Amino acid sequence: MDPVMMKILDSTMVSVCREMGITLMQTSYSTIFNEALDFTCAIANRDGDMIACAEFCPAQIGGMPLMAKSMVKEMPLDQFDEGDIVLHNDPYRGGLHTPEHTFFKPIFVNGEIRGFAVSIGHIAEVGGMVPGGFCGEATEIFHEGLRVPPVKIVSKGVHNKDIWRLLLANVRTPRYNYGDLRALISAVDLGERRMKEIYSKYGADVVDQTCNDLMDYSERRMRAEISQIPDGIYPFEDLVEDDGIEDRPYKISVEVHKTGDDIVADFSGSAKQAKGPINATLGVTLSATYNALLHMTDPSIPKNSGCFRPIRVVAPAGTIVNVNYPAPEVGGNTETHPRIAGTVIGALANVIPHLAMAAEGATHGNFVFGGVHAATKEFFACYDIEVVGWGGRSFADGNDACDSINGNCRVTPVEVFEVRYPWRVEDWVFREDSAGAGKFRSGVGYTKTLTCLNDEIIISQMTDRHKVAPWGLNGGLPGDKGATLFMLSGANEWLDASQAYGKISPSKYSNISIRKGDRVRLVMPAGGGFGDPKERDRESLREDVVEGYVSAKAAQDIYGL
Repeated sequence: MDPVMMKILDSTMVSVCREMGITLMQTSYSTIFNEALDFTCAIANRDGDMIACAEFCPAQIGGMPLMAKSMVKEMPLDQFDEGDIVLHNDPYRGGLHTPEHTFFKPIFVNGEIRGFAVSIGHIAEVGGMVPGGFCGEATEIFHEGLRVPPVKIVSKGVHNKDIWRLLLANVRTPRYNYGDLRALISAVDLGERRMKEIYSKYGADVVDQTCNDLMDYSERRMRAEISQIPDGIYPFEDLVEDDGIEDRPYKISVEVHKTGDDIVADFSGSAKQAKGPINATLGVTLSATYNALLHMTDPSIPKNSGCFRPIRVVAPAGTIVNVNYPAPEVGGNTETHPRIAGTVIGALANVIPHLAMAAEGATHGNFVFGGVHAATKEFFACYDIEVVGWGGRSFADGNDACDSINGNCRVTPVEVFEVRYPWRVEDWVFREDSAGAGKFRSGVGYTKTLTCLNDEIIISQMTDRHKVAPWGLNGGLPGDKGATLFMLSGANEWLDASQAYGKISPSKYSNISIRKGDRVRLVMPAGGGFGDPKERDRESLREDVVEGYVSAKAAQDIYGL
């Protein structure tokens, strides 16, 4: 093992992955890529193990190894030619959820495959029951859009026009889909070129051996972190409030078994799979468990498949954490992932509270919409990500208005949003007293009010935390819940989707028709507080009052100022 070479190669490959992501962002068509950055770029070895990635979307980082290994298992290496590119989005073949499209390009060196350049991105429009890909009332995978098993979309450098025709015939926005898919292809093209340069510079044997050493090094670092956690069995539970089809909660239950330098996360006590689209695939549950441990261990550990080796997951088939075909699952990757990660963090908070945070808002909002733009006469579709407050920690407040733990995405700026889509953003403000109170309060939530400017916009949503508040830790109080509210043109009362449109769930619904002048208010949840609110630093509390995060009344009644 050459530690200098490991450092050089690791930093170089991570830089390659970042460059791939920048290329994807700058060449894509949809705001979900060029504004929200809902993608990840990585390098895998020939066996499908991730050897490097950039700091983009955590859900995709943790899920990439299973996707790559599933692809390699289904398409043996001897079936690849130089210049091939494989497309794959099937959740039941190791994928995360239907909108997530993954591209693999083999890296040939002297006629032999040495690895793959990988790009994963959330395509905004994938067909199915609703514009925007999040059908809150889906009851089977076929409602959620076109599934694509591993197929060669490019063969020996030549695009397969039949596959392109098939893909673009099944979506509402073929021009935007074409641009976004080509952007994902441009990322793996760049990754392949850069990796060939690295192999040429250092030699294939040196690069491959160093990559194996890097994974072993990451494994040792992760085992060293885990060994510092006291041995024991640590349980925790949380709830997804409903599934859009039945008005009842679904339990996510974990027992974290820690022995020596190994961790097993056992989710056997979790609810049976739901009728609605909140189910997680196995890849999502693996990714969420990895995500939780990465948040509680040394962030300098190189992110590759090696650091996942000490972490094992028990997720029985047919449960909310390992859905069986053909049940729906689009919300599992956005809403159930952060709940799964939160249960692992909550379990370990019993013994390593200094490394834990209270519950975060644990939703991406997933406000999706589409229609025919009155000005352009062209169909549009958008997946709009909203952000939440994070939980308080033992040493600091939670982050204000950040994407949920599994996203790392940005919100679309008002100026871009209003230019691209027929909405007016009336206000977008932090909510006073939304934060979970504590010695260290949570991040705050916000409200965003939109007015429809089009003749009609069809909206759907897949979100959560409208009924079940984010929990606090060590005496911290729960944070405020979220809501989505509607006020029809000419009315003067805000109503949720159940009240206004008769939907079973106020947070998960499909195909609501919004007309010109109607208003929608997105209320995003905060997180939970950490520690006794009365122990909060007085100067920090006064600053909260001045900034409008905490009211004077709450400062007196809750914090004892």
